[in-house]
Amino acid sequence: MAHTLPALPYGYDALEPHIDTMTMQIHHGKHHQAYVDNLNKALAGTDGENKSLEELMANISSYPVAVRNNGGGHYNHSLFWSVLGTGNSTPSGKLADAINATFGSFDALKEKMNTAGATRFGSGWAWLSVSGGNLVVSSTPNQDNPLMDVAEVKGTPILGIDVWEHAYYLKYQNKRPDYLSAIWNVINWREVEKRYEAAL
Repeated sequence: MAHTLPALPYGYDALEPHIDTMTMQIHHGKHHQAYVDNLNKALAGTDGENKSLEELMANISSYPVAVRNNGGGHYNHSLFWSVLGTGNSTPSGKLADAINATFGSFDALKEKMNTAGATRFGSGWAWLSVSGGNLVVSSTPNQDNPLMDVAEVKGTPILGIDVWEHAYYLKYQNKRPDYLSAIWNVINWREVEKRYEAAL
């Protein structure tokens, strides 16, 4: 079962001006495509060939580093595209209640996520996950994620923010905090809410 690049649910220019068109074209069409291609190569002829991404993540320590890096890259980016959108929505319902109960406010969650992303040395991700029924914020290096058996903070990710330079450098250069501030304008909270309900 070869892995494939998921189509974006919106146009490459849909997230302007917060995320520019050229970044989206390169990020999705080149970077993510490379993770998919390299994952398929790394899995060819192995027992991992017929496993889902989630199954691979759960036992990632038993696979070669190429599967960890490219499988993580494929999973993380697939989630990332789905939680971005144009509605400029805010959390509602059970998720909004859980955010307020856990972090005090939506603004406090944003601050915690931005800190997780801004302080991640080198490349990586900031995550909002469900762990033991509770919301947790964490960050991971490279293409690791909270589903992996090697993650320091384990859980089911419902929102991931890519802080690799390729996610923002064309528009924001080295100003990662500016990118982190802007990305909240294009989070699709309806999708995050669906993932929250499913994770519970």
